Amino acid sequence: MAEITITDRIDGLLGQWGNQPQNLLQILIRVQQSLHHIPATAIDYLARKLGCPQVQVEGLVGFYSFLHVEPRGSYDILFSDNITDRMLGGQGVAAALAERLGVALGTTRSDGRVSVGYTFCTGMGDQGPAALVNGYTMTRLTPDRIGQMVELIEGAVPVTDWPQEWFVVEDNIQRRDILLQTALPDGAAIDRVLEIGVDALLQEMDASGLRGRGGAGFGTALKWRPCREATGADRVVVCNADEGEPGTFKDRLLLQRYADRVVEGMTLCAAVIGASKGFIYLRGEYLYLLKGLEAELQRRRESGLLGRSIRGREGFDFDIEIHLGAGAYICGEESALIESLEGKRGHPRVRPPFPVTSGYMGLPTVVNNVETFMAAAMIGVQGAEWFRSRGTEESSGTKLLTISGDCARPGIYEYPYGVTVEQVLTDCGAQDVQAVQVAGAAGSCVPPSEFGRQIAFEDLATGGSFMIFNQGRDLLEMVENFAAFFVHESCGFCTPCRVGTSLMHKRLTKVVVGHATRADMERMCDIGALMRKASHCGLGQTAANCILGTMDSFPALYAERLRSTSFEPAFDLDASLQEAREITGRDDPGAHLKGGGV
Repeated sequence: MAEITITDRIDGLLGQWGNQPQNLLQILIRVQQSLHHIPATAIDYLARKLGCPQVQVEGLVGFYSFLHVEPRGSYDILFSDNITDRMLGGQGVAAALAERLGVALGTTRSDGRVSVGYTFCTGMGDQGPAALVNGYTMTRLTPDRIGQMVELIEGAVPVTDWPQEWFVVEDNIQRRDILLQTALPDGAAIDRVLEIGVDALLQEMDASGLRGRGGAGFGTALKWRPCREATGADRVVVCNADEGEPGTFKDRLLLQRYADRVVEGMTLCAAVIGASKGFIYLRGEYLYLLKGLEAELQRRRESGLLGRSIRGREGFDFDIEIHLGAGAYICGEESALIESLEGKRGHPRVRPPFPVTSGYMGLPTVVNNVETFMAAAMIGVQGAEWFRSRGTEESSGTKLLTISGDCARPGIYEYPYGVTVEQVLTDCGAQDVQAVQVAGAAGSCVPPSEFGRQIAFEDLATGGSFMIFNQGRDLLEMVENFAAFFVHESCGFCTPCRVGTSLMHKRLTKVVVGHATRADMERMCDIGALMRKASHCGLGQTAANCILGTMDSFPALYAERLRSTSFEPAFDLDASLQEAREITGRDDPGAHLKGGGV
C-alpha cells in the first residue's frame, strides 16, 4: 500500500474542513496530532491551497503552545505545572519519568520516541498530579504509574492500549444546589421560548438578573438583546469553553456531565437572537471531551433539537460546530477567542465595535460562558423567581466553585452567591489556612482577616477558582508560578503587557532568591500600575495582581527577604561578556566593564 503523503493528509483535512482560511487552526491541530509537528512542507502547501501568505501560517504555528515546527515525540507528555499540581507532587513525578526515560525535561529524546515537558493548568486541580499524553488527560499520577508508563513507552504500546483507569476524570461534585439538582427535560427551554415568544423570554432573563459566569459578570440579557437588534440577516452563538484560568475546572464537569443543558442554552440563545450558526470553542487541554460532545450534538440533531426546522418550526435552523483551542490562555477573552475561531492568532480586538454587533466574520455574535448557557436554559424553564431564590440582590442565583489545594475534600461546589470564604473553607475541610487565592492567577489573595468576605460580584467575583494554602506553604512559590504563567501567556500584542510581565517576573525572582531591595519593590509597584492602566486587554491589566495583591495583604512575605542595600543589579552585564572574552582570547581590563550591573 502506498504511503500517505503529507499533502494527501492535508487534502483529506481540507475536504473535511473546506478550503476556508477561518478553519486553518483546526487543520493545523489535526496535522500536529497526526505528524507530531507542523513540517515546512505542510505550511507551504496549506498557504498555497488556502490562498494566504506563508508567514500567516507560520505566525499561527508560533502563537499556539500546542503547535510545533520541530518534531515532538511519538509519546508527547506534558505535566500540569499549576501551583496546586506542584503541591500534589507533580514536579517530582515529572522529573522521575524524565530520568527513567533518559530525556531532559522540555526536550524530545534523540530517538524521537518521547517528549516530556510542562504545560500550565490542565483543569485537573482536584485530581492531580495530572498530565496530557498526546493531548489526552491523565489524572492522579503516582510513582507506580510512572514506572508502568516507562514500560509501555519503551514497549511501543499505543496510548489507546494503556490502562483506562489512568484516563478517568471524575465529576467530583461535593455540593449541589438548584443548578445541579434540578432536572431539565430535553427541549424544555426551546419549547418555552417557542411558546411565550422572544420578548417574553428576554424579560424573564432580565428579571432573573443572570450575569456572565466567566468572572466579568456582564448581564446576559444585555448581550442578547442588542445582538438580536443588530443589523444583518444572520447571527452567531459562541460557547466559550476555553477554561484556562489556573485552578478553574467547573466547565469540565458541565461539558462532561451536563452537555445537553449547555447545548440547550445555546439553542435558546439562537432562538432569541435569530442565529443559525453556533460554535463551542473547546480548550485544547479538554481534548478528551471532544468525542462525547460530538455524540451529544449528533443525538440532538437526530431528536430534532438541533439542525434544520428545530421542533418542527420552519425557519428555526441552528447547528453547532466544535473548534479546538491549541494552548493559548488569551483566547479566553471573547474577542481573542473570535479571532482564533477565524483561524488567526488570538489577539484581542480593539473595541468598539463589540462582538454583539460585529463578531465572528463580522456577524453579530453572542459569546457566553459554559455555565452561563446552562443557567440560561434552566431559567428558560424554571423562571426568574426560581433563580432569584438564591443569591444576593446584585448577584442572583448560584455559583460553581472549583476548590483545590490544602483541603480534605477538593472538588466542585455549588453555592448561592453571598457565601463567605470561611463557610467554603469549613465545608471543604481546610484547616490552618494561610491564604485563599480566589479567581485564579489574576484574582485576589485573601488573608485570614478577610475570610468573612462573600463570593459575589459586589465583593469577591470569580469565574470559579478557589485555591487554598495552609500555613506550611511559601506563598511566594504561588506568586512566582503565576508571574511565570503571565510571561508565557502574554500574546505580545502590546508593550505594557509583553514587557511588563517579564520585568515583574525578573524582579520577583530577585525577591525569591533574597537579592531584592526596597527599590525593586517600588519599581514593581510602578510597573504594575502602568500595566493596569495601559495594557490593551484584561490579561495585561490584571497580570500584576498576584504580585501587587500579596505585597499589600502579606507584606512580611517580601520584607523578610529584602536586602538592606538600596539597590542591587538584577543582571551582570560584564559576566555576560565572558563567552566573548573566551572566544577572542582576551581578558585584559579593556575587555571588562566597570559597574556592569543593570
